Amino acid sequence: MSRPPAVSERGAEVGRRIGVGLMYGLWRPRVLGAWKVPATGPVIFAVNHSHNIDGPMVMGVAPRPTHFLIKKEAFTGPLDPFLTGIGQLKVDRASADRTAITRALGVLASGGVLGIFPEGTRGEGDFASLRAGLAYFAVRSGAPIVPVAVLGSTERRGRLIKGLPPLRSRVDVVFGDPFDAGDGRGRRTRGALDEATERIRKELAAHLENARRLTGRRATLE
Repeated sequence: MSRPPAVSERGAEVGRRIGVGLMYGLWRPRVLGAWKVPATGPVIFAVNHSHNIDGPMVMGVAPRPTHFLIKKEAFTGPLDPFLTGIGQLKVDRASADRTAITRALGVLASGGVLGIFPEGTRGEGDFASLRAGLAYFAVRSGAPIVPVAVLGSTERRGRLIKGLPPLRSRVDVVFGDPFDAGDGRGRRTRGALDEATERIRKELAAHLENARRLTGRRATLE
């Protein structure tokens, strides 16, 4: 079976620039801790997911181009070639999508930044329910994880679309300290992944609590 084509780093940079314009044009992002993101080498962003703009927001404000794993349902009509062109990764959440896995590992192997919503879908945005995918990519690649908390307005007033903060409202994006998910022994067993997932859960929960304290914000939309 042939390998899928490499993901475009240049495309992800174009996506970052588009994200900058859109996010700063429609909302008022406040970015904290971006200096903590390693300047080079593979990195995994673990992003909480409570707003529909979480991915584009992180793409726009992150200091490096980011390749997000995005559900295949988002790749419809003209969005399909657009998202692919800006280096985003289509994933089938209903199966073990080997093409998506190979491409994601390829991003990390080439020293790029992979963005993951570890909860798997938009929800409370509190990292309470983690899937094993994040641990797999972190343990398999050895890339450090940078937790990212996106904290938007909980106000209903002024919100035009469900799942989006009100236009021109402040959205805080807080980058945390990088950490390693593995135990340093390079194990890739099911037990090792379970241990890594629990380690990740604690780190992400601690980061979210710290981000809320720093910003005085909540993650969820009421």
